[in-house]
Amino acid sequence: MTEKIIGHGTWYDKAAAKLMNRERKLGRSLDHVRTESGLGASGFPHIGSFGDCARAYAVALALKEEKVKAEYVAFADDLDGLRKVPAGLPKSLKKYLGYPVTAIPDPYSCHESYGEHMSRLLLETLDASGIEYTFMSGKETYEKGLLNKEIKALLMNADRIGEIVKEEVGQAKFVGVLPYFPICSSCGRIYTTKAHEFLPKEEKILYTCKGMEVQGKWLEGCGNNGEANYTRGEGKLSWKVEFAARWKALDIRFEAYGKDISDSVRVNDRICQEILDWPPPMHARYEMFLDKSGKKISKSTGNVFTPQVWFQYGSPQSLLLLMLKRFVGTRAISVVDIPQYMNELDELENIYFGKKTVADVKEHAKLAGLYKYCWLLKPPSKPGIHVPYNLLTYLAKVAPKGSETEYVKDKLRGYGYIRDETRGDLEKKIEYALNWTRDFMEIKERAVELSEKETAAIKELIQALQVEVEEDQIQGAVFTIARKHSIPPRRFFKTLYAILLGVSEGPRFGPYIVSMGKRNVTEALERALEK
Repeated sequence: MTEKIIGHGTWYDKAAAKLMNRERKLGRSLDHVRTESGLGASGFPHIGSFGDCARAYAVALALKEEKVKAEYVAFADDLDGLRKVPAGLPKSLKKYLGYPVTAIPDPYSCHESYGEHMSRLLLETLDASGIEYTFMSGKETYEKGLLNKEIKALLMNADRIGEIVKEEVGQAKFVGVLPYFPICSSCGRIYTTKAHEFLPKEEKILYTCKGMEVQGKWLEGCGNNGEANYTRGEGKLSWKVEFAARWKALDIRFEAYGKDISDSVRVNDRICQEILDWPPPMHARYEMFLDKSGKKISKSTGNVFTPQVWFQYGSPQSLLLLMLKRFVGTRAISVVDIPQYMNELDELENIYFGKKTVADVKEHAKLAGLYKYCWLLKPPSKPGIHVPYNLLTYLAKVAPKGSETEYVKDKLRGYGYIRDETRGDLEKKIEYALNWTRDFMEIKERAVELSEKETAAIKELIQALQVEVEEDQIQGAVFTIARKHSIPPRRFFKTLYAILLGVSEGPRFGPYIVSMGKRNVTEALERALEK
């Protein structure tokens, strides 16, 4: 019996169905369901930060497909304190260590604070991708008193919370200390304070500004003995309890989390259930991206691979593909992987529009569904013009300065890719390729199954490229080597183009080798032999 396809056949559709079933069992209404992700505001948002948002929004979209009124909440943790100065930012920010990020001036002088600047960087990428969200600032949430009931309940049960934290993660830091960080009224820091007494009638918390550890060194507090009114946003909850407070106060039903905060989520789940008497949201755990940023990135952002960098070389849909195609498992990702995802998006488009067949019905639904989610369930009405990224970058490299776009389009007409007027999507792809050619020279070869003859011929070609330097010499060497190994030259050229460009035909081979650089081509061919 064939398994029923849920929704569009993706993980997100299954997650939405599971969430709806869970909520019904809990006896809770499905009139309005919120998903959430936190936005870190202490440093540059990276592509993993974008992934948190994309996944939470995809679940909300899947719920909407089931006629559920769903809302995605992007919650900025902008009352957090600055623990270190991120690479690429002025070292003068060191004087603000321990200060809430929204109390630190914006080093770029374009937003009200450092924290707002970092939050807005991520929100800009959500806007560019078409992700719809309800933005909530942590600072404003505390100041408006949206968490007041939960804060009071947590502080009234501080002893029990200390026990739960100790039981779950072995930390005794909240035994005898309140799970709340007041902002020191004297020095303005937040993590240097230790809250030791709660006065519920006065709505105040008594604290001493003792100090904090920063990168293995102790940052001395100012010694102030003060009091903070939690109803006015004069501090914030510890992460070990803040998630729980947010989940109940904002009625959050789904939140994914990274492997790195598993302990905090587990503690918050218990506190939400046992202290706040509220079922924690449904979770999904994902693993982290390993950053392999290119040299161009490390110079400007301290090796942080940001969505803004991706959008220079690839479409928002290709980044959404990276985020949504797989939920679990660690992935090493680099800027040089962008062409792969651009090409893969074209392949998914072919499946969606029926230009490529997938025999397995379930697999077809999943891949077509993934394509829809890459377009946030608003796919185009017809397929775009598909040109392998490597071919675009080659043409961009050899194009005359000042007329690059028209040159590339003229060549594509000659190759048969363009049969009528070009559309905006191809113009954008050419722009990505021009940016890529400006900044990178890597060839991202395609895996091709080689025969013994082809393997031997490619090895000999690699040797020939060490000697031949002229375009015509290289072109002639390919013919000579193909015939020597009893391979029809046309077939050998097709194999080489398939490896280097991802297509069976392309520009004249000799000029291509010279333009892309013999060393780059040789290394790409050597990698193809290893696969």
